[in-house]
Amino acid sequence: MTGKVYLVGSGPGDPELLTLKAKRLLENADVVLHDKLPGPELLASIPAEKREDVGKRAGGEWTPQEYTNRRLVELAEAGRTVVRLKGGDPFVFGRGGEEAEHLADHGIEFEYVPGITSAIAGPGVAGIPVTHRDHASSVSFVTGHEDPTKDESAIDWNALAKTGGTLVVLMGVGKLPMYTDELLSAGMSPETPVALIERATWPDQRLALGTLASIVDVRDAEGIEPPAITVIGEVAGTRKRIAAFLRNGTQSKATEE
Repeated sequence: MTGKVYLVGSGPGDPELLTLKAKRLLENADVVLHDKLPGPELLASIPAEKREDVGKRAGGEWTPQEYTNRRLVELAEAGRTVVRLKGGDPFVFGRGGEEAEHLADHGIEFEYVPGITSAIAGPGVAGIPVTHRDHASSVSFVTGHEDPTKDESAIDWNALAKTGGTLVVLMGVGKLPMYTDELLSAGMSPETPVALIERATWPDQRLALGTLASIVDVRDAEGIEPPAITVIGEVAGTRKRIAAFLRNGTQSKATEE
């Protein structure tokens, strides 16, 4: 009998933000294929004998997506119940759509289990709402890590600069100089507030604040590294008003310009 695959979102990393359904599926799974983004506490709670790491390998190499796709099919065809555990939500820059297509092409039954996307939760736990009646009536989510095989970027930074509202960039710390320059060249104000949230909801969460003109220097000075979320827009400046009263499960180290 063929098994089943569950494409499960873990949320941003705090184990208490895992959905009840995701928790039940993890407990009952035969195998859990995971990347690094679910967070260290959550991964440690899964028995080692049923965890398979398909994220970063030793030496900094990424597990090829082709291997992950093939492994999902192999396990399901062997009758196993498989959880493919992803950070945030599987269908928000998590390649869940590609894996769903691959499973369907091979006749494997699967189920999508939503997770809280870090694009909203990450800024939120740092005290930054992605929308606000006074500052942002729209929000745009962008990946900072496009397919490297593309001939050119599919992201129109010029259009995003003119859209207004909030711009949230996931996986974009490394390319921060590129897209901040693009936005500045498109006419976005250099004084636009920007926040970088590193390891949102993890025990070692950090926050750095600056402006569109200064945020690259802030990133370098503070040593902000992936995984991190970039929030660009007036909402990034609202944190100062509420920071003293914000309490979350993790303590944020904030560097404010």
